[in-house]
Amino acid sequence: MKILVVDDEQVVLNSCKRVLEAEGFEVCLVPSAEKALEALEREGFGLLLIDVKMPEHDGLYFIQEVKKRWPAIPMIVMSGYDTAETIEEAARVGAAVFIAKPFTPDELVGTVCQVVSKEESHETDESPGHR
Repeated sequence: MKILVVDDEQVVLNSCKRVLEAEGFEVCLVPSAEKALEALEREGFGLLLIDVKMPEHDGLYFIQEVKKRWPAIPMIVMSGYDTAETIEEAARVGAAVFIAKPFTPDELVGTVCQVVSKEESHETDESPGHR
């Protein structure tokens, strides 16, 4: 599965790439919502991992744009601002899951696998002939 990671902090991008590639995922990194929208125009992704607080356009704006154009792509929101308000807003605009920064490699992998597994079981439930 190809994952797009959107964060303005290079250290977060690098650590997500290292951890997720070690688990067999293909990872693409971008530093902004604008670059992420450009990447989505060019290629398909199975999952998005998005920071909330970014310069120019934040993660919530980006999620709303993705939902308009690619509504089926699951999204995980990550933020160091894990207030109830941020978590609720992320869920309201369409994020599947919220993960608080800083997170451990195990927390990241567990969250990604949870969303991937949920998506795969959802696809199976909707396949022809499934009862």
